[in-house]
Amino acid sequence: MSEWAPYIWFDGKIVPFEEAKIHVMTYSLHYGVGVFEGIRSYKTDDEKAAIFRLRDHIKRLFDSAKTYKLELPYSEKEIEEAIIELIKISNFKECYIRPIAFINITKLGVKPETRVATLAIGMFKWGKYLGKSYYEGAKVTVSAWRRIPPNALPMTAKAIGNYLNSYLASIDAKLKGFDEAIMLDTRGFVSEGPGQNVFMIKNSKAYTPPLNASVLPGVTRETIITLLRNDLDIETVERDISLGELFTADEIFYTGTAVEVTPIVEIDGIKIGEGRPGDITKKLQKLYEDVVRGRVDKYRSWLTIV
Repeated sequence: MSEWAPYIWFDGKIVPFEEAKIHVMTYSLHYGVGVFEGIRSYKTDDEKAAIFRLRDHIKRLFDSAKTYKLELPYSEKEIEEAIIELIKISNFKECYIRPIAFINITKLGVKPETRVATLAIGMFKWGKYLGKSYYEGAKVTVSAWRRIPPNALPMTAKAIGNYLNSYLASIDAKLKGFDEAIMLDTRGFVSEGPGQNVFMIKNSKAYTPPLNASVLPGVTRETIITLLRNDLDIETVERDISLGELFTADEIFYTGTAVEVTPIVEIDGIKIGEGRPGDITKKLQKLYEDVVRGRVDKYRSWLTIV
């Protein structure tokens, strides 16, 4: 069970968790208009908080807001400083951070009277997103629900409403006894998980779907591409991946802020590789853990130390 920090940053003020409230008739609750980010802070070996790629996440928040024509009344720097302040007063060194921007008015109608967004930031302690699957490997299913095509909704934005699509895929997988789902795009090519990017290893080469396969440009996705190239001497090819290719991969893994690097060992009962986390995946897991905790000097610029 998640443990929330005792405070929320709410439109420029630090308020107790219990007082961060909106009205039941709030516009964005009814229409799903809003954008958000998922950011992690990790405890370093010297007991400090290290926020991973804070600037990149906040830049994406602003890009998402721009895509949905929302006006954020704060600068990127102000939001970064708010997150740092919240970590300090909450003393949450290792946590998941959730900034969210939404239209906070009580007059309904699809076309809102204002596009100026309310912004709130909360944080909570969160372990491994898929639990023991992080260590043992996830058993997943191919979802019957297709990823929203980019000409229907801009999937490069991390928007609230987009996650209805994710909800359907993820809840169906759970009800069928799987750890998670893999979603295809409307063309039938591999897209991503409900909240995770997907990588495939075949013959010691890495592949991941391109952004035009209805893929969110994940910060962790970009991180893993960099680590594969710089540290494991493996270039990642971004191209369409068929489902048949996925079944015959040597290794498959999810990436994302929540899921980090999680192996996939089965798809609909078909074993991937030897049916256990692969060597490259395990190396990436270890390297990623070292990077986010400040143990790799050349990547220290990715960390905001609090």
